[in-house]
Amino acid sequence: MGIKRFTATSDNTITNAFEANLTTRGTGSNMGASDILEVFSIYAQASTGSQEASRALLRFPVMTTDDATNSIQAQRTAGNIPAAGKVNFYLKLTNARHSQTVPKEFTLVVSAVSRSWSEGTGLDMENYSDSGVSNWISASLSASTDDGGWTTEGGDYHALPLVNQTFDTGTENLEVDVTTLVEQWIAGSKTNYGFGIQLTSSEEDSTSRSYYTKKFFSRTSEYFFRRPMIEARFNDARYDNRVDFVYSSSLAPANDNLNTIWLYNRARSKLTNIPDVGTGNIGVSIYSGSELNTASGSALALVADGTHVRSAIPLTVTGGYVSTGVYSASFAITGASDPLSLLKDVWFKLDNSRTSAHLATQYRTGTINPSTIDAVSNQYTDRYINKITNLKPAYFQDEVPMLRLYSRPKDWQPTIYTVAKSNPQTTIIRSSSYSVYRMADDLRVINFGTGSDLATMMSYDASGNYFKLDMNMLESDYAYAIEVCHYNEYTADWEIQPEVFKFRVEKRQSR
Repeated sequence: MGIKRFTATSDNTITNAFEANLTTRGTGSNMGASDILEVFSIYAQASTGSQEASRALLRFPVMTTDDATNSIQAQRTAGNIPAAGKVNFYLKLTNARHSQTVPKEFTLVVSAVSRSWSEGTGLDMENYSDSGVSNWISASLSASTDDGGWTTEGGDYHALPLVNQTFDTGTENLEVDVTTLVEQWIAGSKTNYGFGIQLTSSEEDSTSRSYYTKKFFSRTSEYFFRRPMIEARFNDARYDNRVDFVYSSSLAPANDNLNTIWLYNRARSKLTNIPDVGTGNIGVSIYSGSELNTASGSALALVADGTHVRSAIPLTVTGGYVSTGVYSASFAITGASDPLSLLKDVWFKLDNSRTSAHLATQYRTGTINPSTIDAVSNQYTDRYINKITNLKPAYFQDEVPMLRLYSRPKDWQPTIYTVAKSNPQTTIIRSSSYSVYRMADDLRVINFGTGSDLATMMSYDASGNYFKLDMNMLESDYAYAIEVCHYNEYTADWEIQPEVFKFRVEKRQSR
């Protein structure tokens, strides 16, 4: 799946607001153990022209020094998060409803804290009676600039990058793209001291109105899905065109004429890199053939596009490493006046010293059933029957199952041959997304990826559509339901399917 979530490791609210006596400011107060984060400004409460403010600090496990296994950097090293440029990171905070006033039409600014700070154990957000680290004047134990104090009261922050979100009603959640900053932390151009969240300077120092009070749930909240998080989103769907391989056609744009096929190398059922290839390139050539024989004749001519087809060895595609034991190759091929109905893809060791592909070490020969692109005059809407064939009643939080979706047209008329088959062929849905909600309260915990965000798009191969679901993102001891959404190419719209697939998440008991 294309989603990874990282919960805050420390957070705090810092303020210079007046205590109940309206004389003493709570600049030394600490609220690091509170289940609420609070941002506000108050104008003219203590006296004419008086100003008070509150800000939030949050830090997340970005580097391996923060968390050796579950940090963003560690997950990227493990191959679970793609490289920079192929993933977006979002800071997400959930609104906390309360009985006090709620400001409207304001903007919160998210910036990078520029020095280390300590969370603290304070709780009092009313009278500011708990002192300690961190607070409005101190990043750690002391109020001295030379020993733990902020250079500037209210915290030290980098000028750039800044991310803003405007709140109209004041009850919205916060969700902003912080990709630039996270990548700077990973690259080492900035040190990860976390985020600071505050009103704009004009709103915080307003001389005309107050913005009181915006509250979010903190990392210590009892509500699992309301804790602050960084969410990594990326499209990791794999589309194996072996099942929908097409000959090049003037009816389709260049991208749609390009086919991508995949090789999965398994040793004792485990994905393993091919020793002679490793993480390098691999060669692929296409031959004619039949179901009963191996590749035959000469390699077929491929459409050279300057990127995918290798010029040093004619009629050869340069395939590439994707992940452990997984390789892919992309190319286009033009069909003859009487196009072949079956092709053979031969994967081999790419060797510049060889002039013919068949002389190199061969790893696999596959089968492709190509089709042609035809113009049609009619449009129709398909309705499907769907089932997740390998869904279990319950999963542990540390499981990441690969779930298989079986789909067929609702008006499908099976033949005697189809009925007799133990595994009837599934219909490939080229654009399909999934969503998950908690059944107890219908809380949507994973959204459909049906717009520009494609994090929940399903992959497909010869066996149908599939996706991985990281159970660690779900709170244990609850039942959940999966919904599926298919894109209808004829209506140009996404259609939520009627089926609901239920399961439960449990916490694995230590022995």
